[in-house]
Amino acid sequence: MNAGVQATIFIVDDDDSVRRAIANLLRAAGYATSTFASGREFLDHPGDEPGCVILDLCMPDTNGLELQEQLACRAYHPPIVFLSGQGNVSSTASALKKGAVDFLEKPINDDVLLAAVADALQRDQKKREQMQQTADIAARLAKLSAREFQVLQHVIAGSLNKQIAYALGISEKTIKVHRARVMEKMEAHSVAKLVRLTEKMGVHPIDSAATKVQ
Repeated sequence: MNAGVQATIFIVDDDDSVRRAIANLLRAAGYATSTFASGREFLDHPGDEPGCVILDLCMPDTNGLELQEQLACRAYHPPIVFLSGQGNVSSTASALKKGAVDFLEKPINDDVLLAAVADALQRDQKKREQMQQTADIAARLAKLSAREFQVLQHVIAGSLNKQIAYALGISEKTIKVHRARVMEKMEAHSVAKLVRLTEKMGVHPIDSAATKVQ
């Protein structure tokens, strides 16, 4: 997460006493908390700040699994720790299969809950870092001209400058200029790094082998 941005633990449970108890525990452990009495109330909460959700499975308006599905449709959804007093194998399997961090049965052991929250926050931070890296790479790709992008596709395929020049019908000298600009704009000091960056974005290489100069 960004420096200076504190994570928030969102507690969603229709039982007021449970919300208060969990919030008090987490605040005592140094966490910021925000509580919601229903899934609908939480869905109306704006923002995507760093944190995780402690979510009750059984609630009257929108149950935990339904809320999990709705959150999954958003561009970013926080890690979820499920709580249940009526947990069953199928609910647990469904929640975990869809990405839940843990599934804890009430009454909840304080240490177990704190450990689950710590795990969830680590996952949230890692996912946000990955999303930021992807956004950074996308911004670099956006700086490339159409011709530079073509050259990039040939470069990551391992093609030589003369092969790329032949394939694109331009001079080798011009390819060298484009290639240098590609490396500069992508902030890549080697072809290996360029390949790693483009793989993350699903950029497909163009093999110049079929048109290579003999």
